[in-house]
Amino acid sequence: MVFVNDLWTLLDVPKWLQHAKASEDYLGFSDVIFPLFLFIVGLSIPLAIKNRRSKGDSNWRILYHIIIRFLSLLIMGVFMVNKEYSHSESIIIGSNGWMLIMALGLSLIWIDWKKSSASKTWAYIFQGIGVGLLIFLMVIYKGGGEGDRWMKTYWWGILGLIAWAYLLNASIVLFSKDRLWILCVAFLLFSFLSVAHQTEWMPSIGFGRKILNPLLEGTLAGFTSAGVLATVIFHKLHERSKIKWFYIIIFLLALTTLLLGLLTRPEWGISKLRSTPSWLGICSGIGFALFGFFYWLADQKGKKNWYKLIQPAGTATLTCYLLPYFIYPLREMFGLVLPESLRTGTIGIIKSLLFALAIVLLTGLFEKFKLKLKL
Repeated sequence: MVFVNDLWTLLDVPKWLQHAKASEDYLGFSDVIFPLFLFIVGLSIPLAIKNRRSKGDSNWRILYHIIIRFLSLLIMGVFMVNKEYSHSESIIIGSNGWMLIMALGLSLIWIDWKKSSASKTWAYIFQGIGVGLLIFLMVIYKGGGEGDRWMKTYWWGILGLIAWAYLLNASIVLFSKDRLWILCVAFLLFSFLSVAHQTEWMPSIGFGRKILNPLLEGTLAGFTSAGVLATVIFHKLHERSKIKWFYIIIFLLALTTLLLGLLTRPEWGISKLRSTPSWLGICSGIGFALFGFFYWLADQKGKKNWYKLIQPAGTATLTCYLLPYFIYPLREMFGLVLPESLRTGTIGIIKSLLFALAIVLLTGLFEKFKLKLKL
């Protein structure tokens, strides 16, 4: 996601790498990344809940933790979205200063201080400073075209959308107790809601519809639900030493969802911005196929060295995602702009790949110093 999010800094980016426009029936590389991230969120949910149960946590204790993570992601998402709509001339520290302090405030609140070298007292002080910084940003915020608007939910932001998908799927997994038929029904329900969203079967409920749209449209929760299914199916078959059946089922799921996506394409088109059922089907199919492939490569064939360099992106994902929010405003504030020749075409793409790699390596460095964001 760091690589894709850096493409806006480039010129003459090939169309296949870009996000498709809302009016287009097209799937660019960038349009696949977010659904695969949601799929990975789904893969992790059953494992995280199983881990908490092994520690003796009750369902209600786990639900409390789920809600806290949901609210944390929601807060982060809303702040990040309001940066996009900020009016720099009307904010006393400018949009870049606002963004930099936002990243600092979020980091101070959500660093895993328990695993750091800071004492409990200093951890509370740092978190208090973080909360104070966010309140300060709320007070000075000016947004909109004329700088006459305060912070609002334009949309939930990437992290906010992940929050809604996580909340719904984690709650289902928690109370379903890994009953496969319930998880299958959940995926089918989200797929139905995705269709209903496109056909406008869902009744208009005004303000509440806008707030709950990530749930009511079904598509985003569907990606996460697909990941949940993949993990639960794997573990049920792995416990019975039926790995061949896992490959068969994961292949059939990949094939079925891909075909459904392609078959519904003439009706609604493939579109990330419109959250079409075709987008859900095709990207879920890609997720199922990649899950089976990487299990075969890493666990069956033992080929694990290839991902060690980028491992921090998986072990400290939130840190990795937030670091560019420090770098971009600092670059703008100090006028650090690369020559156009290094931001164009193939050279520019290599630049963005190197930038993404640098962010991952920096994340790994912070991990070594026990500075890692955790919800």
